[in-house]
Amino acid sequence: MLSLCDNSARLCDGVPRRAFLRAGSLSALGLSLPRSLAARQPPTRMKGARAKKCIVLFLLGGPPQHSTWDPKPAAPKEIRGEFGPISTNVPGVQISELMPRTAGMMDKLAVLRAVVTGDSAHSSSGYYMMTGVPHIPKQRENVNPGPPNDWPTMGAVMQYLATGRRLLPPAVRLPMHIFNTDGSIWPGQDSGWLGHASDPWLFNCEPASPDFDVPQFRLSSDVSRQRMNARRTLLEEIESRLRDVERDGQIATYSDQQRQAFDLLSTNRARAAFDLKQESDATRDLYGRGQFGQSVLLSRRLVEAGVDFVQVNWFRGPDEPPANPCWDSHADETNRLKDVLVPPLDQALTALLTDLEERGQLEETVVAVLSEFGRTPRFNGRAGRDHWGHVFSIALAGGGIQGGIVHGVSDEQAAYPKQDAVAPEDVTATVFHALGYSPHTASYDVTDRAHPITRGEPIRALL
Repeated sequence: MLSLCDNSARLCDGVPRRAFLRAGSLSALGLSLPRSLAARQPPTRMKGARAKKCIVLFLLGGPPQHSTWDPKPAAPKEIRGEFGPISTNVPGVQISELMPRTAGMMDKLAVLRAVVTGDSAHSSSGYYMMTGVPHIPKQRENVNPGPPNDWPTMGAVMQYLATGRRLLPPAVRLPMHIFNTDGSIWPGQDSGWLGHASDPWLFNCEPASPDFDVPQFRLSSDVSRQRMNARRTLLEEIESRLRDVERDGQIATYSDQQRQAFDLLSTNRARAAFDLKQESDATRDLYGRGQFGQSVLLSRRLVEAGVDFVQVNWFRGPDEPPANPCWDSHADETNRLKDVLVPPLDQALTALLTDLEERGQLEETVVAVLSEFGRTPRFNGRAGRDHWGHVFSIALAGGGIQGGIVHGVSDEQAAYPKQDAVAPEDVTATVFHALGYSPHTASYDVTDRAHPITRGEPIRALL
């Protein structure tokens, strides 16, 4: 359910209406931030930037580089695995035979084969990939958000940089957040020191389900539409009392968030963006009818409807094997890749690129296929591979990214970088650059300290 409460401004039915109307100052509402926030100018996009949107496909668990983007056919079988390479539509470039559709669209993709986090723990390495800042310390599983690891995720930065009022939020995550084996939430998925107003909106959903529904668009059973309208009236009354008061950044944030909440609940156009039934059966089939494929289709609908940034996390359903859920292929990797993992990725990724191109949107949409790390060079005793942050592969497309290129080289076992190693901060800088923002663009935390939106530099070979 979409909450009409805000962590920074408690304006809910739990506090008597008269208490708000008696409030004589912003401090009575707990709304005090540095005055410089009000005068701050919105950031300027660089001239010539093609991209306006970004879709991240995050492959939770860590795909093996050997059986996706970086096959090693000359290596021994215990390293190369069961699957050989396949030629692509770019001469001299090969990827795994498990990705035949992607091979036919390699001219649209830039593959980075020497990405390094130096961290082989899911949650800490994942934090690094989603924020561009290494976790302190590295190699920590089951960690949670909180200082000193509170750098904002890329979607939060995009939400922070967004200007103007809009119906849908600037940044969205779906169909679920990423969580540890103990059920707690990974760091690197929220707004961190930017403050709650920049949190990417999380839409928990199962888009492939026959009765697919987004619970955020349903009113709680104890909130009638009449009661919701009464809340809107109260909001307007409070605002009229505060109109002549010098506003700072947080009161404006409160207003925008509350208005957006009401609009989402009362506007058919917002709900329509999530209605996959408006797509033809052929289009839905193109993406694949599984949860990942339909989530990717939903991401295209959202950017088309005005969302700037969508992160699609690989769906971790209740039927995932505990020993090797999602892409965490500690056991039986060969069968998992062939039967469960790579075909849905191959289908959904190429469907997205095709769909965006046919709609004239690929040039203005960055598509990034990311993960927290890769897999070990050698198979373990359970016919699987373990965590490996020393080298792995990702892919980028659209939005001014050069297609048909391979950047970076791993060694003969895909174990360590051999040439043009890339750090996560350079990946985030490349994405922001494609979207028109210099890595030195200033963002401000809740204490009014300035920070660059990323500590990396764009990878010029991709641009």
